[in-house]
Amino acid sequence: MTEADIEAQLSKLTDLRAAIGQAIVGQAAVVEQLLIGLIAGGHCLLEGVPGLGKTLLVRSLGEALHLDFRRVQFTPDLMPSDILGTELLEEDHGTGKRHFRFQQGPVFTNLLLADELNRTPPKTQAALLEAMQERTVSYGGTTYTLPKPFFVLATQNPIEQAGTYPLPEAQLDRFLLHVRLDYPSEAEERDILAATTGSGFATVPRVMDGEDVLAIQALVRDVHLSPDLLDWITRLVRATRPGASMPETLRSYVRWGAGPRAGQSLVLAAKARALLQGRLAATREDVAALAAPVLRHRLILAFAAEADGVSPDAVVDRLLAAVRGPGA
Repeated sequence: MTEADIEAQLSKLTDLRAAIGQAIVGQAAVVEQLLIGLIAGGHCLLEGVPGLGKTLLVRSLGEALHLDFRRVQFTPDLMPSDILGTELLEEDHGTGKRHFRFQQGPVFTNLLLADELNRTPPKTQAALLEAMQERTVSYGGTTYTLPKPFFVLATQNPIEQAGTYPLPEAQLDRFLLHVRLDYPSEAEERDILAATTGSGFATVPRVMDGEDVLAIQALVRDVHLSPDLLDWITRLVRATRPGASMPETLRSYVRWGAGPRAGQSLVLAAKARALLQGRLAATREDVAALAAPVLRHRLILAFAAEADGVSPDAVVDRLLAAVRGPGA
């Protein structure tokens, strides 16, 4: 890509952020992390209490992108075939012969909103594992390729646990980022009330298509990341695992640490953040800003952490303080 091509793609990212902002009030950090997940080629898990606009945020992204968008409301009675698809027996009226035809499910899309993913049983949750990692669906001995780009945005409510099924670690590890939505500020909440109780509705313009997304995803991998930063990310991820690499003060709090996929995710997310901010080189600040969203869902804490009120984010903060990065 030429310098002019790169500048054109970066300007589209700015337009995309502005387009989403026409429907979403505040939540700048959340929008940024969502876009990082998109251009890094990963998936995002959005967690927040009801009414914070999780579904609206994803819908706004779908409207701003000229991509196929599907929404699946996950419920306890949802079956894997409701997501992946199923085989239908059809008859050729001319010959009278019968044959099976695979009817694609809603997973065959570019942007999939898995609403309240933790409300469906494990066997239905597992139906997304191959799709999220391999970008394929296997059914009846045949492997089907999903459209490109393919981006899963799943939501879950962290408070209501009745009738829910916690996501298994194997599935959590397939999410590039675990994004948390917090309550808006007083000024933002007032703006939300004013914008959503009138007769007018915000429209989100379409600013990018699939080819643009794929081009930016390819560009992300060309963003420079220095060997010092790569060493720091390696040491940071290894320090999450109980053992000699973990700081002494955290050994009683963590049962299982993050695997190599966490390091890959942190590298790609840091590169994507740099590109989103108009830079072609990742910095220490990019890594530090995304350490919690990348690691918080990959740490399994011990009972001592819960007893002492130590959260995964607090563990990450202590790791960042203990494992010094370049220039610190």
